[in-house]
Amino acid sequence: MAHQIILTDQAPAPIGPYSQAVKAGNTVYVSGQIPLDAGGQLVAGDITAQTHQVLKNLTAILAAAGLTLADVVKCSIFVKDLGDFATINQVYGSYFDEATAPARETVEVARLPRDVQVEISCIAVEA
Repeated sequence: MAHQIILTDQAPAPIGPYSQAVKAGNTVYVSGQIPLDAGGQLVAGDITAQTHQVLKNLTAILAAAGLTLADVVKCSIFVKDLGDFATINQVYGSYFDEATAPARETVEVARLPRDVQVEISCIAVEA
């Protein structure tokens, strides 16, 4: 199956050998996003600010693929401290409608790129 690379300057450029997202058929796989702004600068602030930036990045990449967060069917959340779960969940909930929210898992990890506190990836399906 042929696939299409999705790239936008409205989200940070990849910091390694990967794509922001790949579209295969009607499915878009968005790479894990960390709290970097579109210029690649780390967003200062607490877990709330970092989570907002990550979700803004996901939104921008999905838009480049012609999709929105409403098209997301699965998210994976990686956190440095599971003690931040409630705060991350509150911010996450402001981006997704609870009645139609995607499937998800949240995993605590030892370390994330650039020592950030949160990373989120997602899979979206074009209707």
